[in-house]
Amino acid sequence: MDINDARVVLTVLALVCFLGITIWAYSGRARKGFDEAALLPFSEDELPAPGAGRQTKEGNKNG
Repeated sequence: MDINDARVVLTVLALVCFLGITIWAYSGRARKGFDEAALLPFSEDELPAPGAGRQTKEGNKNG
């Protein structure tokens, strides 16, 4: 087995992996999760208060 055989095996494995991911992504079972994720930016859950999580220079001083 030389380097070209290894390259062929790696290429075939990559193709099989790509096809598997593609089939999974377009399957009906994955569609529900993708549809929910697509609507996340439009959800109107409670938003954090403006400035929450921001730290000012005064807030970082110790003591």
